[in-house]
Amino acid sequence: MDQAQQLRNIVKRQNQVNPGKARVITVTSGKGGVGKSNTTVNLAVELRKLGKSVIIFDADFGLANVEVMFGALPKYNLSDIIFKGKSIREIITEGPEGIQFISGGSGIVELSNLNRQQIGFMIKNLADLDDMTDVIIIDTGAGISDSVMEFVLASPEVLLVTTPEPSSLTDAYFLLKALYRNPLFDPTRTMIHVLANKVSSLEDGDVVFNKLSSVVTQFLGGELDYIGIVPADSSVDKAIRQQKPVTMLYPNAKSSEAYRVLADNLINGKHEQMEMKRGIAQLFANFVNKMK
Repeated sequence: MDQAQQLRNIVKRQNQVNPGKARVITVTSGKGGVGKSNTTVNLAVELRKLGKSVIIFDADFGLANVEVMFGALPKYNLSDIIFKGKSIREIITEGPEGIQFISGGSGIVELSNLNRQQIGFMIKNLADLDDMTDVIIIDTGAGISDSVMEFVLASPEVLLVTTPEPSSLTDAYFLLKALYRNPLFDPTRTMIHVLANKVSSLEDGDVVFNKLSSVVTQFLGGELDYIGIVPADSSVDKAIRQQKPVTMLYPNAKSSEAYRVLADNLINGKHEQMEMKRGIAQLFANFVNKMK
């Protein structure tokens, strides 16, 4: 049994030991612009379709990408916990499809400068959500920062979003390097899933994962779990402009299918890949998609 399989078994055991506890998935990336927040909201939509209750914790402080993508205006945000004494339950906002979320607070400079004690305080508050939902998705900021590291270290399950761009892969590796060299990190207790986003083919996704996995294995002595791909899709950009998740606005889009597969893989412990057209069929589909 390889280490990746052992890690998958650990996550399964954790879910069995604590059946009343919410499953926590931290979505992160080595750089911005790779589709991290987009992955978060669309994964949440597909988990709801599978019958799971979901709360998104927007930990990308001061940017509030989740509320923008949902087209929602929260009454409270994270700053109300730190500076106004609100409880985490009090600042939850109801989003589309019954998805609940906690806003990161758009344009609030103080949230971008929280110290470790304040970040730790918020992480402890997350425990209050255990009996309220099935899944908690934490959308972190991009890159390597104290807040990203704190949330990743506290999470038993991490979804690392990257793309085929060399800079994206390099930054993803730097994040993993910082994580593995952190004295508080225990790789036997944390499952790190890799999602290859904005790929042109299944083979493209394989290349993305293999490049990242090989350097992690060689230089960090770690193992990563390949959870799947999301193809490049103009429907995603259209949905973002309309402040809607692509899975809601264009449920038949190829990216929406990929998010359905991702949700099913995470919930049911699978590693299926979505079907993609090949050869001339893929070329024609790409051309038609660009013309829309």
